[in-house]
Amino acid sequence: MTTVTADITISLDGFGAGPDQSEDAPLGVGFEQAHRWMFEAADDNAAEVAAITGHDAYIMGRNMFGPVRGEWPDESWQGWWGPEPPYHAPVFVLTHHERPSVEMAGGTTFHFVTGGIEEAYDRAVDIAGVDGSVAVAGGPATLRQYLVAGLVDELRLHVAPFVLGRGESVFAGLEGIGYTPSSARASSLVTHLTYDVAGVGTSA
Repeated sequence: MTTVTADITISLDGFGAGPDQSEDAPLGVGFEQAHRWMFEAADDNAAEVAAITGHDAYIMGRNMFGPVRGEWPDESWQGWWGPEPPYHAPVFVLTHHERPSVEMAGGTTFHFVTGGIEEAYDRAVDIAGVDGSVAVAGGPATLRQYLVAGLVDELRLHVAPFVLGRGESVFAGLEGIGYTPSSARASSLVTHLTYDVAGVGTSA
């Protein structure tokens, strides 16, 4: 059966993005320090970085894809990642506004899904196959929707050692979901925590 995993980096106070996302601050104001572990300590965290980009298909929210809101004004925006995004697989972007798929270098194709989280899930799982894996890439609002729907098997939190104070909470409204710890590893600039997700109504 297809495995659905979610990776997200959070602050110590549980935020997965900062406030006021813009083209100049794609992660929100103040949140850029959250991902220092991926760049300043890449060797120490090589296994986790490789795991994030080792899936057969991905799902992300429109806010993660870019800062454009409302109707697409044109097709010029193709994501934050330059001509060759790190995914190298199909990426299903949740949106309310139709747009043709965008093929990028290295095997990444962004598909824009207007039918909601279930449509994106079904299409990603179909691509990955029964022995494959799908990643819910974020952001926090998208991850919360998939957790509430019971569509995430494994949650991998990368906890960066700083307090943000405000932003977008990962866990707001998720009180009824059960999590079983399966692994933990501390390394430079981050603590990696992995949980099996039991679903809504199973918390202790």
